[in-house]
Amino acid sequence: MSRKMGIKEVWEARKRIASLVKKTPLIESSVLSERLGRPVYLKLENTHDIGAFKIRGAANKILSLSEEEKRRGVTTYSTGNHGMAVAYVAQKLGIEAVVCISNRVPKAKVDSLKRLGARIEVVGKSQDAASVRCFELEKERGYTVIEPFDDLYVIAGQGTIGLELLEDVPNLADVLVPLSGGGLLSGIGLAIKTNNPETRITGVSMERSAVMHESLKAGKPLEMEESETLADSLLGGIGLDNHYTFDMVGEFMDQIVLIPEDEIGYAMAYMMDKQRIIMEGAAATGIAAVLGNQIPHQNGALVVIITGQNVDIAILLELIQKYTFEKEE
Repeated sequence: MSRKMGIKEVWEARKRIASLVKKTPLIESSVLSERLGRPVYLKLENTHDIGAFKIRGAANKILSLSEEEKRRGVTTYSTGNHGMAVAYVAQKLGIEAVVCISNRVPKAKVDSLKRLGARIEVVGKSQDAASVRCFELEKERGYTVIEPFDDLYVIAGQGTIGLELLEDVPNLADVLVPLSGGGLLSGIGLAIKTNNPETRITGVSMERSAVMHESLKAGKPLEMEESETLADSLLGGIGLDNHYTFDMVGEFMDQIVLIPEDEIGYAMAYMMDKQRIIMEGAAATGIAAVLGNQIPHQNGALVVIITGQNVDIAILLELIQKYTFEKEE
């Protein structure tokens, strides 16, 4: 794939991954629609077999490898969901996979990685530290590194979500996309803006360690120390030598909203209480933006990308007990 990519690559990704990735449901949230006074839809990427959207990009990248590359195996670094996606696809294709993670990755995701048969290496306290080991394995053993976000095949795979939204939401006005390294927003932004430039793309992230946000403000990729957050899937750097997502997020994102920790937790508990939907902290950032009236009103439908559901049940139960909701009249 050339350095420049367009909508053609996203359509190619959709065809390539069809055997492993199914179209996800889009549902209207009556409680959020009533609250905002406009249609609010949830794109349920948490319904994939691994419980997260990352399977799209991982499948597109791994399926594009040569037979020799597949024979040698793959490796990746991850805050959890991308590692699970790589492990899942590798298991389906009979490919050896090594996933490098930091010691911040929650137990629920580590347990899932083990069930998927990947070899796990726990390295350091950040995704950046895990990435160093990942590239060491590439040199030592000839594995192909499956980048978590800054790869055109991965970006195109995530962009297939945008194609599905264009099919299902004719009056699409707003899309709320959890933002970390930017692969998801880059892909969805490319697909949506190519077809409907007026649709507003909002990135949502936690207040703590929002690396892409700080990098865009600085005009260049930055490194930041990771902080404890419920939105652990959004942790990790964007790479000081970022090739694609820094520029693409800058091009396609219209605005960004940063969410405090207590609002992330409230949104997780709220959606469990009101809609019986389990979502991890990263997925709840978009819900928190809606609940906090952070999105300026405009006519048309608003879609929140529910990126994943891989959260420790103990954490979710604690949040449900912490936040009580009045019964609606």
